[in-house]
Amino acid sequence: MALTVVGAAITAGGELLRLWGVHHIGAISRTRSERLGPLVASGPFGYVRNPLYIGNIALWAGFALTARLVWLAPVVIALLGLEYHAIVRWEERLLEARLAGAYREYAAMIPRWLPTRKGATRTRASDAAFSWRDTFFSERGTLIAIAAGYILVWIKLRS
Repeated sequence: MALTVVGAAITAGGELLRLWGVHHIGAISRTRSERLGPLVASGPFGYVRNPLYIGNIALWAGFALTARLVWLAPVVIALLGLEYHAIVRWEERLLEARLAGAYREYAAMIPRWLPTRKGATRTRASDAAFSWRDTFFSERGTLIAIAAGYILVWIKLRS
């Protein structure tokens, strides 16, 4: 039972991080093109450049723990960590090519993965430009997937 609660808490934490991030970055977070949005340094983006990916890793690791698949949690963290690292490297090359000095300055102030005090000084909560309604609408697919996943885990654990 404790493992289920810990897993659910990690999943919830991952989704809360995602919601906070989407609230600051908006629907551009859902793009699958080379279209660029603005450099965001508010909310969780004031601490790390990739909070949505960190949230995704927490979601999957939390699901693994909730399902009592403890061995799967480190596998998820390693595989998604490698995948997101490759994606981030591609995104950074794109941002560097298109935004040059502005991106270099941003990257120098906000760490890629691990928050530091240096990055936290850039957080400006008042910069949020997206309503919570738009945030939840943008996250609806993830929220539905979490609900469906937990229904399936609940069914598995009951049998």
